[in-house]
Amino acid sequence: MADVLKKPDETLDLRGTPCPLNFVRTKLHLQRMPVGNLLEVWLDAGEPVEQVPDSLRSEGFLIEELEPNAEGYFTLQVRRPTA
Repeated sequence: MADVLKKPDETLDLRGTPCPLNFVRTKLHLQRMPVGNLLEVWLDAGEPVEQVPDSLRSEGFLIEELEPNAEGYFTLQVRRPTA
């Protein structure tokens, strides 16, 4: 897994954050980042990992990776698009 994930520009730990608050926080964080930068988000299993990537994709953000982590959470890498 570590070989697949790229080095993010920023990391956001949202473990323990309920839906839809985790999506809102991710979206706001991405909007403050420079265009083209990569954000790594740590999400809990279940509803967060099922809902957040799809919601971000529908808002036009680019999902680059979604991987389970050995510690029991998921690592989502999402990029703010250039256009």
